[in-house]
Amino acid sequence: MNQLAIPLIFFGIMIVLWARSIARKKSTPPPAGIWNRPDANQQRNPTDTSPTYNPKTEVHMNPISAVIFIIFIGGAVLSRLANMPISVTVVLAVIGVFLGYSVKMAQQWERAVILRLGKLHAVKGPGLFILIPIFDAVTTWIDQRIRTTEVNAEQALTKDTVPVNVDAIVFWMVHDAERAALEITDYVSAVQRVAQTSLREMIGSSVLSELLSDRKTADAELKQVIGAKTAEWGVTVNSVEIRDVAIPDNLQDAMSRQAQAEREKQARVILGSAEEEVAQKFVNAARLYASSPEALQLRAMNIIYETTKERGATILMPTSMVDAMNPGAAAFALNMARIDSAKPDPVPATSSVPQVPKA
Repeated sequence: MNQLAIPLIFFGIMIVLWARSIARKKSTPPPAGIWNRPDANQQRNPTDTSPTYNPKTEVHMNPISAVIFIIFIGGAVLSRLANMPISVTVVLAVIGVFLGYSVKMAQQWERAVILRLGKLHAVKGPGLFILIPIFDAVTTWIDQRIRTTEVNAEQALTKDTVPVNVDAIVFWMVHDAERAALEITDYVSAVQRVAQTSLREMIGSSVLSELLSDRKTADAELKQVIGAKTAEWGVTVNSVEIRDVAIPDNLQDAMSRQAQAEREKQARVILGSAEEEVAQKFVNAARLYASSPEALQLRAMNIIYETTKERGATILMPTSMVDAMNPGAAAFALNMARIDSAKPDPVPATSSVPQVPKA
């Protein structure tokens, strides 16, 4: 019984250490900040300068290494129960501990930064890889999936001194795990700080009208500025999108009145152009009617037809309009008017009564 005590105690210690490592993995708090929070109501204090997120630290156990560890430790216990030499038990236990610590597994989107004796050795992943105990250590696990970071600028002054609130979203990813682990302490927080600073600089150099009407240009400018700063850390900015631009209420009223006045001005100009065009058309029509009585007659008949469309309508037409519908009468009247205008003025007649001489 005393011979079984040592392997059982050793096996129990290993199980406890494995369980603690798994519990530590599950209890690791999620990255702080607004870009990866489980609850939308949890807001981060913008004045907090403490480290917000440290990439996932080394996990000593994964499902494969745990199974290998249990198999070899179980073999050590069974070898001891079978009264095999103590060296076999020790060798199996050492191999189980070695493989349980050394066999690591990275997901498809993960990269593991490995240091050997304090110096960079390699960047492993995805899949399985083996470490040398004591000498090697996984210092950082880098997630290379695309992430989103929300940034906002409150009461930022534009180039024409207008306070605005701007919300934007930055889409970025880690393209170089080695530089992200070695060049900067907390690249996630740094991306947020750089994005927020660049957003305020862009607002300060832009006019409000340009910021409201041409967001694509502002998005491209932000992407270029933020990407140039984060490229040194191995971070690529895929895109930046301005989600909302809020301006003060009094300024909204003023801009609304200005837009209304511009619309009224444009409407009046269009109405004047229409009146001018209609007047010109009327002049052309009058000239055509004057040179062609038939056209005037057809127009008059069309007007009468349009007015008699409604049922039960009583229409009173002047005789002049009826006469205008007769081309012969119209031509006769026109001819008589021309003849009358061509006759000379009549000479006044002299009286035939003899005049009586004055006394």
